[in-house]
Amino acid sequence: MKYVIVLGDGMADEPIEALGGKTPLEYARTPVMDDLAGRSQVGLACTIPEGMKPGSDTANLAVLGYNPRQYYTGRSPLEALSIGVNMRADDIAIRTNLITLSEDEEAYEDKIILDHSSDEISTEDAAILLEAVRKELEDDIYKFYVGTSYRHLLIWAGGSVAELTPPHDVLGQKAGNYLPADEKLGAMQKKSYEILSKHPINLERKAKGLKPANSCWFWGAGTRPALSSFEEKYHKKGAMISAVDLLKGIAVGTGMTNISVEGANGGLHTNYEGKAQAAADALLKDGFDFVYIHVEAPDEMGHQGSTEKKIQAIEYLDERVIRIVREALDQAKEPYRLLVLPDHPTPIRVRTHTSDPVPYLLYDSEKELRRIGAYNEREAKESGIVVEHGYELIEKLFEA
Repeated sequence: MKYVIVLGDGMADEPIEALGGKTPLEYARTPVMDDLAGRSQVGLACTIPEGMKPGSDTANLAVLGYNPRQYYTGRSPLEALSIGVNMRADDIAIRTNLITLSEDEEAYEDKIILDHSSDEISTEDAAILLEAVRKELEDDIYKFYVGTSYRHLLIWAGGSVAELTPPHDVLGQKAGNYLPADEKLGAMQKKSYEILSKHPINLERKAKGLKPANSCWFWGAGTRPALSSFEEKYHKKGAMISAVDLLKGIAVGTGMTNISVEGANGGLHTNYEGKAQAAADALLKDGFDFVYIHVEAPDEMGHQGSTEKKIQAIEYLDERVIRIVREALDQAKEPYRLLVLPDHPTPIRVRTHTSDPVPYLLYDSEKELRRIGAYNEREAKESGIVVEHGYELIEKLFEA
């Protein structure tokens, strides 16, 4: 038996009036998922433990079967694993976004947070900008590391875990309301604007009609993680396919194999087919028992507040990932179980994550689990099935 999880990050949403009261998942054309739902178990899973912040870090740990209350030490330390940073016991890892702030206001505190991703800046441009920051701000205590796109890393030697606000949670608000309480971190953020706002890369971006990556923003602080082996836990040889450092870091921490796909970038126009084919090859040719396919696009479109693009991302996931994986496994006559779900909702209305339960679809190629009409939030709720502890959902996937 082969096992697959396809995770559409932030795919779940709320009913939208402009869509006739449907959610993007309900409105989108998803013939493959809906066909699978015809013989699948569809229900709700609570991936965010009560009292914990709704994030891809806690939620994806839960989906992989790791209780966030036990294993979570912060988001950025997981990303540090992906980047290859060997954290010391007293190191604090801090996510460093390259964000877009408004430029009209004189004081940094009055600038408006416009975009947490700087128009999904390329890793190549971001690396040049981060090097400019590194030259002026780095010392023996603070070290910067390049990640992917707008997502980067600061290691603070001997630091403390500070309360820091994710920029995607406060889009459209003044930066001054959410500056780090730590004086040094706050000063570094302000100085980064001085360094980046006039940088040639950003002047070129503005000339092209793109948002400038004109400030660092610190969040997601945490200590060195200690995750247990996925293979020892579930007796399955697993692989991760994701463009996002967070998921790659979780894979490193749990001993799973990261499979890189050329052109996979975490955006709307990622290499969907490449991810699907890599998953099929891992299962059918390379001896893996389990593959986790993570697609970031629905979440990014939710943060952007674009209903149209979120629908498009969901349709791409259906047609360009799930269909290909399903057909490859069916043609190989390989028995398999498939779990499709988001990690958390990213509703268009709020443009950030919420803690609501997410709809899941569990399909078994060899038996009918339960008939249902379609895969979406409404059908999942009406099923009456609720997995109260999201980290127990993977046990349903691995049931004999």
